[in-house]
Amino acid sequence: MIQAVEPGEVAPRPVREGVVIRFSGDSGDGMQLTGTRFTAETALSGSDLSTFPDYPAEIRAPTGTTFGVSSFQIHFGSRDILTAGDELDVLVAMNPAALQVNLADLRVGGLVVLDTGSFTARNLEKAGFSTDPRQSGLLNPYQTLPLDITSLTSQAVEPFGLGAKESARSRNMWALGLILWMFGRHRQATVNWLSHKFAKMPKVAEANVAALNAGHAYGETAELPSDVTGYTVNRADLPPGVYRTIDGAEALAYGLVAGLQAAGLKQLFFGSYPITPASSLLHTMATLRHLGVVTFQAEDEIAAICSAIGASWAGALGVTSSSGPGVALKTEAIGLAIATELPLIVINSQRAGPSTGMPTKAEQSDLFQAVYGRNGDSPVAVIASSTPADCFEVAMEAVRIATQYMTPVILLTDGYLANAAEPWRLPDLKALPEFPVRHHTSPEGFHPFLRNPESLARVWPVPGTPGLEHRIGGLERHYDSGHISYDPENHARMTQVRMAKVAGIAKSIPPQQVTLGTEGGRLAVVGWGSSYGPIRRAVALSREDGLDVSHIHIRYIHPFPTNLGDLLRKFERIVVPEKNTGQLVTILRSTFLVPAEPFSKVTGKPFKVSEIREAIHRALEVPS
Repeated sequence: MIQAVEPGEVAPRPVREGVVIRFSGDSGDGMQLTGTRFTAETALSGSDLSTFPDYPAEIRAPTGTTFGVSSFQIHFGSRDILTAGDELDVLVAMNPAALQVNLADLRVGGLVVLDTGSFTARNLEKAGFSTDPRQSGLLNPYQTLPLDITSLTSQAVEPFGLGAKESARSRNMWALGLILWMFGRHRQATVNWLSHKFAKMPKVAEANVAALNAGHAYGETAELPSDVTGYTVNRADLPPGVYRTIDGAEALAYGLVAGLQAAGLKQLFFGSYPITPASSLLHTMATLRHLGVVTFQAEDEIAAICSAIGASWAGALGVTSSSGPGVALKTEAIGLAIATELPLIVINSQRAGPSTGMPTKAEQSDLFQAVYGRNGDSPVAVIASSTPADCFEVAMEAVRIATQYMTPVILLTDGYLANAAEPWRLPDLKALPEFPVRHHTSPEGFHPFLRNPESLARVWPVPGTPGLEHRIGGLERHYDSGHISYDPENHARMTQVRMAKVAGIAKSIPPQQVTLGTEGGRLAVVGWGSSYGPIRRAVALSREDGLDVSHIHIRYIHPFPTNLGDLLRKFERIVVPEKNTGQLVTILRSTFLVPAEPFSKVTGKPFKVSEIREAIHRALEVPS
């Protein structure tokens, strides 16, 4: 039904429950900035959201090539948004290469906005087009809005006397202005941000604001095609509180600092070496010096972790981070931390491997490395975050386990979580848990491997404390004195107590809960890490269809919660979606002897909700 509109009236905008937009262009076109600013304006408008930045692996690929395409995707809406979206509703392509790389993800009938000013013969050739896609019929299944954004931007910034190259750098702001208008977002926060960002270059600031306003004005005043209009996306019904948009790297940093406060420690030492996608955590930690954080950019991965171990030896909280290749280099030093029984947090922002692999693409393929990947019987605690905001709680929990059990903790996140963002309700600082550390101070009967009889954690003396002089190291130590020991029986005893200590962590973690659904039934979809959002949404939709399926998401991977095996046995079938070739499913099978089935994806991209829904239908043998 079409509602009649009187002359002079403005037709109401169609209402959309959720929208997926992807900004895409050359790595020098500012697509990450464009997406970040749209995200900020959307968050201020009260929508729930999830983002997915996608970077090229090359530092600076040849301009106009598919290797250099950079994209930023945002899914926002008035309902609970759990993923960055399966299909695009809008694709903003700033050059032919961006169109070539991303068009397959646009749904049929979706809108593609093209900067025709970049569709030169040379750029078409570099993008791999033999004919112009605007004339070849390639775009027929979609709504197309071709605009010479390059020229329109040049006109908007002409009064500021910028050259052609400088003018072209504002194209992203023109495109942002148009999309802000299309979805009813404000732009004042971006105007304020530009003014602050380029405060020392006022003409650049004014030119970018002019481009932003020009794109917005074009949407308001231009005679756009009848099928291209503005839309309304209402506010989401979020719990009351103060929110901010946060990505996984920021949440990890703030969680580590909150853990430092909860432990009552004065200093956190963060030793790291730059590596994609873990470097963003180093960048954030470097800004937190006022909260007791010391950052050290080491010359290599081994120096980074060894410096963190030295900090823990000195009584501070030692933390290091990397991605899979860097964690491989840190392996021997992790063994040193196990032997010395010092608290250490190792954060692995997983990426596609093996070796260098695909540095900017995400996988969950370092689970075996985390649980098993060291010489000797060398157990550590392993936990995993599931969403960007969840990284805060998991980081705090890593601090608790490391300090209470005097053990290394490997915290698994991945490139998707590190860079993705979502709204985060600021916690009540007074309600956060506390787990104060008590450094050993009494010289009476002291030796460095005195243990807490309940946790089996050894004492943590601070070097320099009178009467507590001692040595520790990588060689095996005597259980009753801490001296170097080659006694076979003593080695067996120390090996068993280290294993028992880590296994005992299970007593201090909560029982495994069903994330969505019932405790038992025909099918459980079991996940860990960043597969949370797609699994949760797929299970919710499947349950709406009347299917007997539940979702279980595991945070504590080693040791597992004590009730996990009994919970899994209550289901007839178990499917485990993982962005690897079946690592968690192998551990579940060997640990609990349950008939878990793998559902693997190793493309370097997140799961789609539709993929997991299809796996659910196959497992339940019902039509898709």
